[in-house]
Amino acid sequence: MPGNNTPVPAVIAGFVYPDKTPGNANAKQVAYRGVPAGVPNAQSIFVQDVHTGQITWNTPLQTGFYNVAFTVEEWRRSEFGARQIGSVIRDMQIIVVATNNLRPILTIPPDLCVVAGTTVTGTVTATDGTAAGSAAQTPINLFAYAGILPPARFTQASKGPPTATGTFTWATDCSNVAKEPYSVVFKAQDTPPSPDFPLVDEQVWRITVVGPPPQNLRAVPSGNQVTLTWDRYICANASFIRIYRKENSSNFVPGPCDTGIPASAGYTLVGSVTADLSAFKDDNAGQGLARGKTYCYRIYADFPLPALGASIASAEACATVGGSSARLKNVDVDQTSATGQITVRWSPAKLATTQLLSTPSGYRLSRAVGLSPAATAYAVVRAAPFALTDSVYVDTSVNTVANQYTYKLDLFYASAAGSTTEIVEPAGTASSVRTALVPDSPNKQITVSWTYQTPWDNTLKPTLVFRSGAAGGPFAQVGSVTSTTAGGTYVDKDPTLVKGNTYCYYVQTTGQYNPTGYLSALINKSQIICTTLTDQPCVPVLTLALVNCDSLARNPPGDNQTYANALRWTASAVPAGCSAPIAYYRVFYSATATGALTLLDSTNTMSYVHRNLPELGGCYAVQAVSTGGLRSALSNVACQNNCPFFILPNIFTPNGDGVNEIFQPKSASPLRSVHFKAFNRWGVKVFESTTTSRIFINWDGGGAVGESGSSGKVSDGLYYYLAEVEFADAANTKITYKGWVQIVR
Repeated sequence: MPGNNTPVPAVIAGFVYPDKTPGNANAKQVAYRGVPAGVPNAQSIFVQDVHTGQITWNTPLQTGFYNVAFTVEEWRRSEFGARQIGSVIRDMQIIVVATNNLRPILTIPPDLCVVAGTTVTGTVTATDGTAAGSAAQTPINLFAYAGILPPARFTQASKGPPTATGTFTWATDCSNVAKEPYSVVFKAQDTPPSPDFPLVDEQVWRITVVGPPPQNLRAVPSGNQVTLTWDRYICANASFIRIYRKENSSNFVPGPCDTGIPASAGYTLVGSVTADLSAFKDDNAGQGLARGKTYCYRIYADFPLPALGASIASAEACATVGGSSARLKNVDVDQTSATGQITVRWSPAKLATTQLLSTPSGYRLSRAVGLSPAATAYAVVRAAPFALTDSVYVDTSVNTVANQYTYKLDLFYASAAGSTTEIVEPAGTASSVRTALVPDSPNKQITVSWTYQTPWDNTLKPTLVFRSGAAGGPFAQVGSVTSTTAGGTYVDKDPTLVKGNTYCYYVQTTGQYNPTGYLSALINKSQIICTTLTDQPCVPVLTLALVNCDSLARNPPGDNQTYANALRWTASAVPAGCSAPIAYYRVFYSATATGALTLLDSTNTMSYVHRNLPELGGCYAVQAVSTGGLRSALSNVACQNNCPFFILPNIFTPNGDGVNEIFQPKSASPLRSVHFKAFNRWGVKVFESTTTSRIFINWDGGGAVGESGSSGKVSDGLYYYLAEVEFADAANTKITYKGWVQIVR
C-alpha cells in the first residue's frame, strides 16, 4: 500500500521451499564438514543458525535465481530482563548455475579452548576439487573473517596447486575472556578458467578463551576460622572471586575448558570478594567452623557483562580446624509436671594445643519451646554463663506436661585479651523427646508416637517403650522399635489392655554421634503421658468458603470495611471406630500459613463465621470435644489466601484541566510500600517514587533532569514502568508489576 512498507504475509501461488522442490526425490545432501555436517543421501536441508545467522543449503538441485529474506533481532539485557529492542529484515540473492567445476575442500583446525594469555596458532589448508570433465586444479585464495581480525592475523603462504596454506595467529589476553566462543570464518575460493564460476568452501573455527586459574591459594586455620589468601588475580578486568568449600579433599580435576566449580565436585559457595582482593576469612557466616574437621577450598574468577566468562578453578587448599567442638549429648526429661525437670548435658570443647581462650569465656545454654523454634525464641536458662569446665545443667520449673523444649549451646570467648568483641562457636541444638498417644478403643490398642530433633543419631539402637497403669508407675518395658531421624511409632496391641482403663507411657531413646562409637549410649527419656481407652470423637473435615479475587478487585472494599471468613465442617470416620457424642467444637486460627494455630473460639454448631478481619488471609482448623471431655485430633488445615491486587491505568493526561492529572492505582488492596520507576523507550529512567513519600505513586508527568526539558515535564508518549509493591498483609506479600502507560496532554 502507498506510504506503508510494513511486510504483510500473503499466499503466493506455486511457492515452494528450496529444500522441498516438488517432483525431485533426488534432492539429497552431499558431504560437508561444516555445521551442520552434511549427511550424504539424506533429504536436502535449508536452515539458518538463529544465533550466528549462518545459512546452510545442502543441496540445491535446480538452477535458477533464489531470494532469501530473514529477520535480524536486537535484544538488550536490563533490570526488566532480556527484551527485544529492534529488528530489521534483510535479504540476499542466491544464483544456482550448472558447472563442471567442483568446489575446493577446506581443512581447518578443530575447535579450541585456551587460557587467556595463550597465543593461538592454526594452519588452514585447501585443495581444489577435480572430477571427470572438469578443469585441472587451479590456485586457491584463502580468506578469514572475524571480529578479532585485527589484532589477530591471517596470512596466506601459498595458493597451490596442489595445496593452498594459510596461518592464523592470535595473541589472547584477559580482555578476550568470554562465555561464548569466538567464531573465525575461513573461506577457500578457487580460480577456474572462464566460463566456469569460482566456487567456495566455508568453515567456522570456534575459539573459547577462559580465565587463568587463581594462583597460590593458601588456607590457614585460626581458632574456629580459616583465613584464605591467594596471589592477586592476574586479570584486572575480572569482577569477582568466588570462594567454595567442602569437607575433606575432592578428586575434582578441571579440564582445559572447565570453568567454575560444578555441583558434582561437592563444593558449596561460601563467599565472594571483588577481584582486586586476595584474602577471605571463612567463619561459616559467623557461626564458626566445626573443630576437628578438615575443610578444603577452591576459588575461581567471574568476568562481567557483556562477555561474561569465568576462569578455571584454582588448585585445592585444605586446613584442619584444631580440637573438637562442644557437643550436646542429653536432653533428658526427669520429671513430668507443670513444674517439671530436664537434665541437659554436653561434651566440652577441646581446643587446639596452641590455643588459649581470651576471657571472658564460657558456655551459654538457651531454651525455647517446641521443635525448630525461631532464633529469636531462645532465652538463656540463667543469667550467669557456665564455666569452661561445666558440662551439665538441671533445668527446673519447666512445663514438661504441655511443652517440648529445644536447647541451644554456645561457646563464647573474647577475640583478644582485653577486647569487648566476642567470638561465638555454636555447638548446635537438641530437643527433648516428645511422646503422643492415640487410643483406639474399638480395637483395644494404643498408638505411641514420638518426635525429636537431635544432632546425634537415634536410629542405630532401639527405642524402648515403657507402660504403666498409673502416672507414678511402676513402668515396664512393652516394646522396642527402630526410630527414624525425626521420631518413631509403636502400636501397643497387648491383649491385656482393658477398655475404660487409663494407661501411661514414656519412651527412651539411645543415640550416638557418627562415626560409630563417638559419644555413644546417649540415653534420653520423654515425658510421661496418659490416655484412657474410651470412645474417641471423630476428626472434623473442614472446608472454607473461598473468595473470588477477580470480583473483589473489580469491587474493592472501602477504607474502613472489614472481611469475614465462613467455615463449615463435617464428621469423618477417623480414627476407626470413633463414635463419641460431640459437646462442642474448638476453632483454631493463624494469620499466616507458617504461624502456630491458636484457639479462636468454641461453638456447638458445625459452622462458624470469623468476622471483622483486616484482611482475608488466614488458616483454620477445628477440633471436636466429646461429652466426656475427650478431644479429637485437629482437622485438616484450611487456608484463605489474601487477594493482593494493584491495578494501574494505561493512560493519564497531565494537561492542567484537573481531570486524570496524576498516575496512581485505579484500585488496590491495602499497601505497605510502593517503589515505582518509569523509563522511556531507550531505557532511561525518567521518574522514581520512594517507598516513604509516595505510596500511591502520584506521578504528575514530571521527569528527571535532562529528560523533561525546560518545562519540567516529560514529553507525550509511551513509558514503561516497574512497580515493586509490598502489600499490608500478614504474609508481607511482595509482587513486581511491569507494564506501560501513555501520557497524552
